[in-house]
Amino acid sequence: MYIDTHCHIDDKRYTDIDSVINEYLREGITKVINVGCNVKSSIDGKNLAEKFDSVYFAAGFHPSDINDFNDSSLNEIIKLLSHKKCVAVGEIGLDYHWEPYDKDLQQKGFIKQIEIAKEYKLPVSVHLRDATEDAVKLLKDNKDKLTYGGVLHCYSGSVETAKILLDLGFYIGFGGTLTFKNANKLLDVARYVPIDKCLTETDSPYLAPHPYRGETNTPKHIPLVLYKLAELKGVSMEEMAKAVYNNAHELFKKL
Repeated sequence: MYIDTHCHIDDKRYTDIDSVINEYLREGITKVINVGCNVKSSIDGKNLAEKFDSVYFAAGFHPSDINDFNDSSLNEIIKLLSHKKCVAVGEIGLDYHWEPYDKDLQQKGFIKQIEIAKEYKLPVSVHLRDATEDAVKLLKDNKDKLTYGGVLHCYSGSVETAKILLDLGFYIGFGGTLTFKNANKLLDVARYVPIDKCLTETDSPYLAPHPYRGETNTPKHIPLVLYKLAELKGVSMEEMAKAVYNNAHELFKKL
């Protein structure tokens, strides 16, 4: 059994969602987590989870959507967290890539959502881009609020940063980028991270793995990520898949 711990199948690029779901089920992916970026996508994730047995969801504000973050919109997210298929608060985090961005608002939103995750006994799904120093400091400063753990999704950082995150209790999410030909740094990270801290994801519709790079990604490609991860860890595909599946259920208790 395979699992995609981070995807966005609510995306408008999927014009036939039944087909997308049937395709990944045929490939052995039995569960996916649709991760929200704002109120609309979080609600869309809930609706998908209510319609399809294999779909679970996370609700939260992506740092790039943080301008819509206020008391009213946050309350809409909070309403979703008690849902039986809401498994995490996410995706939350910091992103200093696309200008203009508001560092202060991103950090306040990140901290607030970490606090809410603790209150609702949920893990966090964290997005991090071009903001490693601030994110590490913020996570260290709020370590006491990370009671229910979290995952750094679609990891792209260094071994050194991965060690810090692991020490904070985080899992590391690997996606299609692990299969790219220029992924040397990430390969070292995958070799370093213990098997019991590895998760697999697609971040669909983004970051399709080789040989589908540049195409619209879907959860059906999870086996390609698992195969590469198993190769790097020196274990069988079956062993890697079982470990990841167990890891996901250990972190996301409501799966």
